Order: sequence, then C-alpha cells, then structure tokens
Amino acid sequence: MSTKQVIKTSNAPDPVGPYNQAIKAGDFIYCSGQIAIDPDLNQITCLGDIEKETIQVLKNLAAVLKAGGAKIEDVIKTTIYLTDLGNFQIVNRIYSDFFNVKNPPARACVEVSSLPKGVLVEIDCVAFLE
Repeated sequence: MSTKQVIKTSNAPDPVGPYNQAIKAGDFIYCSGQIAIDPDLNQITCLGDIEKETIQVLKNLAAVLKAGGAKIEDVIKTTIYLTDLGNFQIVNRIYSDFFNVKNPPARACVEVSSLPKGVLVEIDCVAFLE
C-alpha cells in the first residue's frame, strides 16, 4: 500500500483555498492548478496579460514538481483552463517552449467562465516518477 505525501514549496504560491500544492502518491505527483501568483510577492503582478500569466503559471508548476522530485520530462498529463479560447495560440506557443521535451505530456484544454482571482489561465498536471 502506497502512502501519500504533501508537497509544499515556498518557490510556488500558497494555495488560495483548502488544498495542497501537490500530493505525491506512489510514483505519481498530482499538482493542483496553478495561477499567476508571484510567490515572492504573494500577488498577481501580470493580471490580464496572457503571456506573462502563462509564464508565471508554468514557473509555479515547475517549482512544485521540483519540490516533489520531478522534472518537466516526468509530466504525463496537463489540463489548461482558459477564460477565452481566443488566447489558445499564445498559451500554446509558451506551453510548447516549456514542454520542449522528446515526449510531451497528454493534454486537455477547456474554456471556463471564470478562474480564481480573475486570472486568464490555470494549469494543473500529473507527473510519473520512474
């Protein structure tokens, strides 16, 4: 029977609700959705700028993965939440640069009516540790 472990790092923002940054269960890390909160300032400094928000979100995810002992190459599934699918091309370009690995993860992208704190993008992921 595997145990579950809470993953917590000061290099990513604290959760904005009753959840953890990530949970490690067996060989998997389940990362909660990240939004564009700058962990050093504990605030969103780029609200409304889809490029800057996406970059901050991916930096936050990378920090959580690292805290759990994972690398970008270990990510097997992501979900992108956008408040406007019109931003898909911009997000996809930044995402492609971030996941510029031999085998990029599986992915879903959905449009939602709103996201926490009025952000434009949120991304979560699952990583597998071999």
